[in-house]
Amino acid sequence: MSVTIDTTTDAEAAGARASQPEDPVTSALTPKVPRADRFTFGDLLAEATADIGTRPARLVMTILGTVLGIGALVATLGFSQTAAGQIARQFDAVAATQVVVEPASAQTGSGSSVATSRLPWDAAERVARLVGVESAALIGEVELETETITAVPVNDPSAPSVAAPALIGATPDLLEVAGGRLSTGRMFDSGHEARADRVAVLGSVAAEQLGINRVDSQPSIFIAELAYAVIGIFDEAERRSDLRDAVIIPMSSARNDVSLGAAQELLIRIMPGAGPQVAEQSAIALDPEEPDSFDVSAPSNRSELGDSVQADVNIVFLILGAIVLLAGGLGIANVTMLTVMERTPEIGLRRALGATGRQIAGQFVVESVVIGLLGGLIGASLGVIAVVVVALTQQWTPIVDPLVAVGGALLGAVVGLIAGGLPARRAAGIEPVSALRSS
Repeated sequence: MSVTIDTTTDAEAAGARASQPEDPVTSALTPKVPRADRFTFGDLLAEATADIGTRPARLVMTILGTVLGIGALVATLGFSQTAAGQIARQFDAVAATQVVVEPASAQTGSGSSVATSRLPWDAAERVARLVGVESAALIGEVELETETITAVPVNDPSAPSVAAPALIGATPDLLEVAGGRLSTGRMFDSGHEARADRVAVLGSVAAEQLGINRVDSQPSIFIAELAYAVIGIFDEAERRSDLRDAVIIPMSSARNDVSLGAAQELLIRIMPGAGPQVAEQSAIALDPEEPDSFDVSAPSNRSELGDSVQADVNIVFLILGAIVLLAGGLGIANVTMLTVMERTPEIGLRRALGATGRQIAGQFVVESVVIGLLGGLIGASLGVIAVVVVALTQQWTPIVDPLVAVGGALLGAVVGLIAGGLPARRAAGIEPVSALRSS
């Protein structure tokens, strides 16, 4: 009986096994043993968030700056959008509902401007039939040379000379188109216009200048020594504030009594958004053969005032929000740096157990990003709530762009990422031996 003793060493056996081809069946049945030193993203996230909630007071103080910065940024942008929308709506109620048609003009050799066409006397009736037009009025200013407008039939030579108010001939819908409001009396109507009655409506400034403040006593004024009965006084004209300084008489009376040769303007009150359409059609309605003989001023569909106001307000508020946000980023950086200093022994121990500098740096970067994101979410929420509450209190329509709220939360994470960069780099450079000795 013979006994064989295997004198092959472990190294030789391992080499022999390595030189042999691997059996695919055996390889498939052999369980894979995971590497113990693999550090996944889940592990990184767990390590980064484990220390966040251990110090609640510090966490509150850390995210407070980010909350204030993001909240101020979102709130100011929301307030600027809401205010711009409110101003634009008020502006649109006046300017975006008015179209002005004037005769085209040309420059003469002396540099003066001369009208090359005339508005027809029935211009208001022509454009009133167009879609989008609510009302229209034709006006023409009378140039008084030697004639005067007085409240008494005889001029006192000893009285100081006072400039006469402007005299305007107009169609009956003028106050409606110009946004005028009567303080007393009434506006002349189509009957007065058809009969060329000598009636007048005074603006508040002109009435004060002529010494007339009521119409129940049937006061009269004298235009070119012709008596006109004052039947109304108005104190407001949103679209034509210059009318408050004028005396307004029917267009037919101006043509008959003071020789008004032509109207200067056609005012059209339109529905919001109908400006481009009415501008094109009104010129055709006035002169189908030569529509280019009129200059039409019409608002666009979108008021430029809202854009300019919003841009100006945004610049101011963005600067303020950026300053507060910078303070929040510095707060995160300071607290993260303090955390690195406090956890130096822990960092040294982890490095001694095999953790790499990249893993240590990643832990503090992720921790800063989580803190910044948490502050961004809270700040964006508070900013949106502030805008809604203030807008509802003022009976405004709150306007908050969803991208602003989402971007504010993400901006908090970006601030945390930037703020945690330097502390993370310092933590990654800590040597295990020096860290353990310092403990």
